[in-house]
Amino acid sequence: MNKCYMHDLTWQEFNEKKNGVIILPVGSTEQHSFHLPLSTDSTIAEKISEKLADRINGVIMPTLVYGYKSKPLSGGGPLFPGTIDLNGETLIRLAYDILEELCRDGVKKIFVNNAHFENEAFLLEAIDLVSRKYPDVKILESNWWDVLSQDIIDKVFDEIPFPGWALEHAAVTETSLMMYLAPGSVRTDLLPEEKGVTPIPYHKYPIVKGMVPDSGALASAKGSSAKKGKLITDAAVDEFVKIIRENFGE
Repeated sequence: MNKCYMHDLTWQEFNEKKNGVIILPVGSTEQHSFHLPLSTDSTIAEKISEKLADRINGVIMPTLVYGYKSKPLSGGGPLFPGTIDLNGETLIRLAYDILEELCRDGVKKIFVNNAHFENEAFLLEAIDLVSRKYPDVKILESNWWDVLSQDIIDKVFDEIPFPGWALEHAAVTETSLMMYLAPGSVRTDLLPEEKGVTPIPYHKYPIVKGMVPDSGALASAKGSSAKKGKLITDAAVDEFVKIIRENFGE
């Protein structure tokens, strides 16, 4: 039993902790090439949330393991079996209902920890709608990549150039994070040899085979390591703590 997880608490124990920060991890169930599991985004969101909760004595809600559909050049889209996508309206309503229930329970401080690139606009829509109804509740949303400094990015991409966050799917950062946070789930012998795709300044639908490499990877994972995963995790958690203290006064 882990008392930082909401699902391990009784309702009375949760009621005693509700005045602290409640963390909602959000990920996806999506292909992450040959070497990473479908749960990659959700695992990263949950494991980083666990380290954050330890720092701020927060409570972690059950992770949302389904997310919005990826565009072909930021995750692969629906071309791979096992990818389970939500429509935008569905994700908005799901996040809205969860956040509203917390507000009804008297929670005043919520941190949404998103680890799936395409979720953000829909999560922010839900947060905005909830905030209009419950203006006394403070809700923050962030992700691990936006809070990384250039210095950290340079240290992570010491062997290959940084391809940009949209193409960093199943590549160096996510592979390194999983090597550190969930090492048993990484198939290191199956890292793809893809050198990456070329970004294009438009989107094309319907999505057809060939728009994404057969491996599902959009950039190289060369140089991934648990050491880099720890570097990213520690930096992200440090920044989350700063954001929370600045806004919640923790």
